[in-house]
Amino acid sequence: MRDHANVHQLVCLANLESMNAHFIRQGLSQPERIVQLNDLAIQQMRVLIKSSVHLLPE
Repeated sequence: MRDHANVHQLVCLANLESMNAHFIRQGLSQPERIVQLNDLAIQQMRVLIKSSVHLLPE
């Protein structure tokens, strides 16, 4: 997956890996983690894509 991911996806993946470890330490079950991580991934990708659009020259 990493071989074909763009910068935004790599940043999001790194954040999700960190958050997954945090959720495991908190004792969340796998189904709970999946829901939380999916929500985070969607939110982060929206922010990253929106911020990169603002950096494009007009």
